[in-house]
Amino acid sequence: MTLATPSTVRALPPATWGRVRQSRRTADRAMKIIATTFTLLAISVLFWILGMLIVKGIGGLSVATFTQITPGPGSEGGGLANAIVGSLVLTFLGIAVATPIGVLAGTYLAEYGKGSKLADLIRFINDILLSAPSILIGLFVYVIMVQPLGGYSGWAGGVALGIIAIPVIVRTTEDMLRLVPGPLREAGSALGAPPSVVITSITWRAAKSGMVTGILLALARIAGETAPLIFTALNNNFWFSPSLFGGVSNLPVTIYQFASAPYENWQQLAWAGSLIITVSILVLSIIARRIVRGGK
Repeated sequence: MTLATPSTVRALPPATWGRVRQSRRTADRAMKIIATTFTLLAISVLFWILGMLIVKGIGGLSVATFTQITPGPGSEGGGLANAIVGSLVLTFLGIAVATPIGVLAGTYLAEYGKGSKLADLIRFINDILLSAPSILIGLFVYVIMVQPLGGYSGWAGGVALGIIAIPVIVRTTEDMLRLVPGPLREAGSALGAPPSVVITSITWRAAKSGMVTGILLALARIAGETAPLIFTALNNNFWFSPSLFGGVSNLPVTIYQFASAPYENWQQLAWAGSLIITVSILVLSIIARRIVRGGK
């Protein structure tokens, strides 16, 4: 068996190395071209959607959009005031349900469970919920709340949105708590603080910016959900009851109904509602990024 020596390596003709370098440069250029092309394609589709929303939705925005209730079939004028307020109420209920559960579950996974079998099972179930179709969650809440209560309600809609938001908050909370340096926990324990005090006074404070970001991302996630609300809160063209029982008007279902209707006024309001939701989600995403940068 002949081993390669430095002399034999140097004896290779320069053309061989030139061909190798040229092939690598060609592959590198091809990969850059492909990556740049698909990046520009994705960005162009995003700006296409935003441009279409702005062009078609800006015409439906007016003072009446935010002060008047949704119009009846075939009627002129009207607005989205009841749908906007209903969406705010349902989204608030969803986050109110999801935040304590998600934060505490994420804390257990990061601080107490860690590598236990129960923690692994919770992570597995959480991953399933992250990818579960929202319409299935709506059907689940319909069976456990709408049917027993005898009708649609905002409470059922809030629970459905909360179930969708929980896995996002759990994952973000666990990831942020895992980034907290171990010496911070050890310092608290060295002072005689029990684990609960260390978590609430040290770990949560160190990771609060990331945890708040996770809550905002979950809020943006559920702001435009339509399918679960069709089975839980449904919709109406009037102001909803303070008890939240009966149909509760909301933007996603209103957009779905108005966009598929043959009335031009309804279609214009659907575009305006879509623009409102898009801008709201964009603002929440920007706030979340600012919080993360401030935390860093």
